[in-house]
Amino acid sequence: MCARAVLDSFASLAALVALAAGAAACTSESPRGPEPTAVAPAPAEADGAPAAGTEAPAGAEAPAGDPEHGRRLVEQFQCNRCHDGAGLSAAPREAHCVQCHQDIAAGRFQAPAAAIHRWNENLIQLPHAPSLAAIGDRLRPGWIRGFLLEPRDLRPRLHATMPRLALAPEQAGDIAAYLTQGRRERPRASLEGASAAQGRALFEAKGCGTCHAFTGVDGLTAALPVKAREKETRAAIALAPDLRHTRDRIEPADLVVWLLDPAAVKPGTPMPQVPMSPAEARDLAAFLSTAPLAPRAPEGAPARLPVLTRRVTYEEVDRRVFRVTCRHCHSEPDYTLGDGGPGNTGGFGFKPRGLNLATYEGIAAGYLDDQGERRSVFSAGPDGRPRLLAALLARQAEEAGRADPAVRGMPLGLTALGPEEIQLVESWIAQGRPQ
Repeated sequence: MCARAVLDSFASLAALVALAAGAAACTSESPRGPEPTAVAPAPAEADGAPAAGTEAPAGAEAPAGDPEHGRRLVEQFQCNRCHDGAGLSAAPREAHCVQCHQDIAAGRFQAPAAAIHRWNENLIQLPHAPSLAAIGDRLRPGWIRGFLLEPRDLRPRLHATMPRLALAPEQAGDIAAYLTQGRRERPRASLEGASAAQGRALFEAKGCGTCHAFTGVDGLTAALPVKAREKETRAAIALAPDLRHTRDRIEPADLVVWLLDPAAVKPGTPMPQVPMSPAEARDLAAFLSTAPLAPRAPEGAPARLPVLTRRVTYEEVDRRVFRVTCRHCHSEPDYTLGDGGPGNTGGFGFKPRGLNLATYEGIAAGYLDDQGERRSVFSAGPDGRPRLLAALLARQAEEAGRADPAVRGMPLGLTALGPEEIQLVESWIAQGRPQ
């Protein structure tokens, strides 16, 4: 199985970077103190709820943060390179990950036709990203804070996820306070008297499952036929969150208002206005908020494959792994208008680590530690595994819901490498990294 590729060469894409950082654990500084390397997730029970005695669940309200500091953090972490609606000036188009990908797909990117054709064959990452506009009218601040600290796969039809950034809990609270500071307060709505059974029938009759998954609820038959090539429908399906998380993310009063007229809350949303009465909206909200959920089955990281006995060269590893995945964030600045990606020249709140995975010599040169000293990505980490390999395996563990607080998984925010790709990298390292 090949690694999921965004493009097969970063070099011709100017400053396009996705969501990643150095393979070494990174920190960033702020007026409220140094960032931790990572944030350990709370131990979870079968349904993902924190075990007794641990931090409050993601939807619980946290102490109010500092919105002004939150704005500075949003700028520091360059949220506008993927998200619109963050209250910042728009990122330059060549530095906006999603818009750059959309330009390539639409044929607007200035490059040779052969290159555009080759890129489009692999362009599956970041075709869309949710807008942060009016987020305070839709989501609980406490949930936003928890999600920033412990991102999860919220949108099952998007390959990319929110990356695990170097945020302290207080900083996540400040960002949540900034994003929700314009919230329009509404009276807390009780769903007493609403019918969850009627809501389930409405869910199926209105075709909500055409776009949305609702994991943990069995037997739903809700999909309606759609034209697969319709641009609006494709965007709606890609951005539709798993409704399992609705009860944690949204207050009942906000959910009812959203269901009645999504565009009135968030102009430009791909969520359509589905005709329904206020009573029906309350019934549907009751179903989404109270339907019994089956526990999520524990996920395990894929089994590691044995080291290959055949010869593995840098050329093969570069062609199958580094070129299609790693170069988006660890590239050669000379080819990309001086921007080597967040894992090389810095970005998304991460310090420059000088890790260039675009050449054999760049990989051999390693990365810069916090003292500015060069370190090898092949040196043994705390668990005895080469640091590069440990970062790739950590991303698999993150996707299985078991983030390692000591290692930031790579590729950050993108799909983990498959067992065959990791086997290839591990075999190459074990054989002495032949060219």
